[in-house]
Amino acid sequence: MAQSSKSPLTIRLCAPRGFCAGVDRAIQIVVLALKKYGTPVYVRHEIVHNKFVVDGLKDRGAIFVKELDDIPAEHKDRPVVFSAHGVPQSVPEDAAARNFFYLDATCPLVSKVHKQAMRHQRLGRHVLLIGHAGHPEVIGTMGQLEPQDVTLVETPEQVAELQVPDENNVGYVTQTTLSVDDTADVVAALEARFKNLTAPSSESICYATTNRQEAVKQAAVGTDMFIIVGAPNSSNSMRLVEVAKRHGAKGSMLVQRASELDFSLLKDVRTLGMSAGASAPEIVVDEIIDAFRQHFDVTIEIALTAEENENFPVMRDLRETELLPSDMAFLNGPGA
Repeated sequence: MAQSSKSPLTIRLCAPRGFCAGVDRAIQIVVLALKKYGTPVYVRHEIVHNKFVVDGLKDRGAIFVKELDDIPAEHKDRPVVFSAHGVPQSVPEDAAARNFFYLDATCPLVSKVHKQAMRHQRLGRHVLLIGHAGHPEVIGTMGQLEPQDVTLVETPEQVAELQVPDENNVGYVTQTTLSVDDTADVVAALEARFKNLTAPSSESICYATTNRQEAVKQAAVGTDMFIIVGAPNSSNSMRLVEVAKRHGAKGSMLVQRASELDFSLLKDVRTLGMSAGASAPEIVVDEIIDAFRQHFDVTIEIALTAEENENFPVMRDLRETELLPSDMAFLNGPGA
């Protein structure tokens, strides 16, 4: 038997990876709305941070807009979907005032953070939100409160300069997609500064973010390169790139599609780590693995660290519309 002329490559493929329950639900809401109500269905902002997903939904008749003002008057009876990242309270209020029919695809775990923040405020605490300025989820969470009731904290270094009305009445919540380790550093700084600091009633960083980071931490040790499939505006994907480098990968990089790979720079890689952010579809993971198979004799090792069986059902309006595997094949592949 002729031996392969390709160099051997072991791919440590992390599990879990890719879509989380909140992302899956948000995409299903758009797909089911198109099935039930026909085209067009409007979506305010990217439903999730992934161009492949957004383009696939555009191909099926979804129209993405920045604001509700961008929806033509003659289409005000068409469904408009709010993204998985959540929106300020002003957005559904505006939609109701315009008599729009809207479907809120906010991830239930983001909604939980909204409730945690509002509970702090209701109990008289100033709310500190640990997160990244400008991220849609941060804008949505801060938009649940009056501006004077919430302060954004991005780094431990900012903590010393924080001004709050009462240092004995402070509570914090976090963006769901942060680095677990970086967030722990900020929380430690807050606890050192505010002796009566109140934590949220349950963990704000979501299970999917934590699970994907833990899998990357374990798989990264000894890898020559670590690839994260995802988008540059995806917070959880960018955190995975950082985690891989911090926990033993010689190099780490974000890749959106196989066409971005420069194999002249990867020719000496023998052990490759690979995962995908929570908004990255499995069909792109498969595409990138297939690209490596063209250049290497590939062996796949599954780096399994957790089993995920969470399922967030869509809203009642859409539950009678059947979701078939073929409806999601553009993201999950034909065999899913």
